[in-house]
Amino acid sequence: MKSKFKNKDQTNGIKEIILSVALPSTIFISLMKIDIDSSMIIIPVVTLVFNFLMFFSAPLAFSLFGIEKNSPTGRTLMMLIPSLAPGLSCFPFIAEFLGEKSLAIAALADVGNKFFVLISLYILAMNMFLKNSDDKETKMGGKLKSLFVSMFQEPINILIFLAIILLSVGINYNSLPFVVTEIFDKTSAMMTPLVLLFIGLAVQLKEGKKRIVASILFFRAGITMIISAGMIYVLHITDLSLILLAIVIPLSAASFWPLAHISAFNLREDAKGLPKEKRTFDLELAVLLLAFSLPFSTILILAILSSGSFFAHTSTLLTSGMIFIVLGALPNALSKVFVKVSKA
Repeated sequence: MKSKFKNKDQTNGIKEIILSVALPSTIFISLMKIDIDSSMIIIPVVTLVFNFLMFFSAPLAFSLFGIEKNSPTGRTLMMLIPSLAPGLSCFPFIAEFLGEKSLAIAALADVGNKFFVLISLYILAMNMFLKNSDDKETKMGGKLKSLFVSMFQEPINILIFLAIILLSVGINYNSLPFVVTEIFDKTSAMMTPLVLLFIGLAVQLKEGKKRIVASILFFRAGITMIISAGMIYVLHITDLSLILLAIVIPLSAASFWPLAHISAFNLREDAKGLPKEKRTFDLELAVLLLAFSLPFSTILILAILSSGSFFAHTSTLLTSGMIFIVLGALPNALSKVFVKVSKA
């Protein structure tokens, strides 16, 4: 169908329907059908802890791939590796394989992730930009305010908070008027087919830094599996659905929000005419990593959910994580060997 979708705006239109209509409807239905109590506040907190663990683990990749931390590539990877975008890459398949209750828990988990990618990563990007360019004119307060406003304007977040408010006053999904539930049911049914269609249309095998992108994605998946195994062990999670959630949510594709932050600061450096090697971030690498991250994560998540309880054992998860890290480090190690052989 790519021949029928020649314009990028057409593909983005499908993405907008998913993110603004189908996915919010699905999440609203899932939340309204479960019993939410105060103990569930731990779910977004655990996700936020995971984001920070991934952030502090990211520098491990630099020694494996020969990347300088204070380079445009290093700073870009510090932004993208710990971010998550479960909306397109994870939620549809959680709904299909694990059911509505699991999807509701996943939606709550994404609340913590949203705070990380919107607020924490913006502050990080700001600090990197200021250190690299000595810019004293940027006002962080105004930008953070606009980020909070945009966060609460997203349809997904609006419906999450609406569902929580309705449940807190004793209104559940069955209490809503038939015409309302029918609208949500019909729009929710579009989600999985549209997501699969969008992924197929969005995959572009562009030229660029494919080797480093592939290596980073394998490393990211590997370190994610190891952290997930640790969290499952520490939190004593025994329910199969919760274990699978703890595995697949962190394996979501990288988020678009770090790219938005990077683009904003890149525009300022454009105005100053800075050469690429002196810029804070590598915008080309960020775009390429996002492009490959979605299909990579989708395939991985589908494989794990399709395998039943195979990955539910911490030993399997740790082994798989180590294998992925080795696969990520292998191309760089082989290139070093070939360089030494050629010099000899």
